[in-house]
Order: sequence, then C-alpha cells, then structure tokens
Amino acid sequence: MELKLWLPILIVFGMAESLGTSKDWSIKVPSKIPVLQGSCVDIPCRYKYPKTKKILNRWRGFWKRGNTLVASSFPSLKLTDEFHKRTRMSGYLQSGNCSWQLFGVRTTDTGPFHFRIELPQHKSNSFLKNMVTLNVFRVPAPPVMTVAVQDKVTATCTVTHVCPSSPPKFSWNHYGKRETKSKKPANKWLWKTTSTLTFTPEESDFNKPIICTVTFFGRKTTKGSVIPVKKKSN
Repeated sequence: MELKLWLPILIVFGMAESLGTSKDWSIKVPSKIPVLQGSCVDIPCRYKYPKTKKILNRWRGFWKRGNTLVASSFPSLKLTDEFHKRTRMSGYLQSGNCSWQLFGVRTTDTGPFHFRIELPQHKSNSFLKNMVTLNVFRVPAPPVMTVAVQDKVTATCTVTHVCPSSPPKFSWNHYGKRETKSKKPANKWLWKTTSTLTFTPEESDFNKPIICTVTFFGRKTTKGSVIPVKKKSN
C-alpha cells in the first residue's frame, strides 16, 4: 500500500526565456525568475558576438539595473553599498557564458537587470531588450512529500529553488538512511532537490507523522509531513 500526501509546490513565474538577436549579437536569459527573500539566485546567461578575424584577449562583462552596476567581471571594481559583496560573475565570458549570482536577495532586488559586454578590440553591446526580472517572495512553499510502505518505509521531501550553488538543507524527525539529490528540470534555472529517508519500521512508527524541515540559504525554513500506514495482512 502506498500513501501519498501532496502539498502545494512553488508557483513558478515567467518560465519563458528571453532570446534576443541584433546584427549578429544574441543573448539567452530567463525573463523572470521567482526567488526567496534572503536566499540566493544563479542567473544563467549565454551570449554571442559578431564574428571577427581579430585576435581577442580582452573581455569586460557587466550586469546593470538601469545605470547602476550590480556585478562585473572585475572583482576589484567597486559596487554601490546596495550590492557590495552580494554579487559575482560566475560565467566565463570568453566562452560566451555571462551568468551571475546574487546573494541575500532583498525585496528591492526585482530589477530589471541587463547585461553589457565590451570587447575593446572589436565591439560592445548592451542587451537592453533582454531584461531579467526577479519576483521576490517572502514565504517558502511547503515541500512536496510522499511516503511508501513496503518492508521498509521510504519518505521523500522535495522543493524547488534557483540557487544550485547553495542548495537547501534537509532534516528529519526520524532516524534512517538519508540521501539528497538535485536535478535540473526542463528549464535552465529552476532546480529540484529531493531528500529521501529510508528505515525499517517498528510498530510504534505507524500512524505517526514523519516531518521534513527544509532550510534555504538565508535560513528561512519550511516543513512538510507524511504519515506511514501499516500494510494490511492478507
């Protein structure tokens, strides 16, 4: 017998990606990303520039909100107090990767943000038509829970998030073998992490809630529970 308890999962906004092209310039970024306040977000970005026979060895990448610089490929470049020590460019510009990270997300971090690339030996471009907006929410959704009862009890606890570099942590109120795995679904910015608890049940374990607590980067938490029911004998 298998009992499943499904709890609401995070409502995902703006799953469409922004793909822009102009005179051989192109960029692929998500248009909207939902992110938990206080947590972090990895914003994927890929770009291409017009072909050239010139030898390029200088690359400058910048992420901006209007005229405000929020991240750059120069770690020593001073940012405003608002973004100081909260962002970093994580992509390798030479290979067309313009990804960046934002930590300690605030309600004011909605953007919109755009990327600018400068190739001093070639050309430069600001992708003003391909903005990224963050939908910042305050309360994390409860995890999706399942439980299966065979010779052993197997319970799973699943959440989605947008920060694979700092994934959520799981804890259970029951002993047993614990395993955590992350995977990326169809889109390129939303991640799914699942914790699985497996144990051999005793009589006292049935009809009692198994509780999973999830702690996100930034220390916000959410909980879910399932109740294992003993299989009936034939």
